[in-house]
Amino acid sequence: MDPQERRIAIWRSLCCHRSLTVARLAAEYGVSVRTIYYDVQKLSLIYPIETVRGRYTGGIKIPDWYKPNPNVYTPVELAFLLKLKAKMTGNDLAIMNSIIERFSS
Repeated sequence: MDPQERRIAIWRSLCCHRSLTVARLAAEYGVSVRTIYYDVQKLSLIYPIETVRGRYTGGIKIPDWYKPNPNVYTPVELAFLLKLKAKMTGNDLAIMNSIIERFSS
């Protein structure tokens, strides 16, 4: 998994759980705690992510006011859909365009 894929996966995990510890993310993705902090720093340039200090209640979280759209394609998933789309015609093509547009926004 490259850094960009890992960051997308971290964002998806945060969308599902709302709050996670750095240690849990590091173990889940097989990287160091420092790497997770670096990834979170990069993600926070795009998404509203908060870091909370504390031994038992600390971690990374999404603010309560933010309602994320967890339906984000990875580059591999989008490439696959576009490959399928190239072979479609008619109503199937219209449906595929609708799916890609709905989940890409």
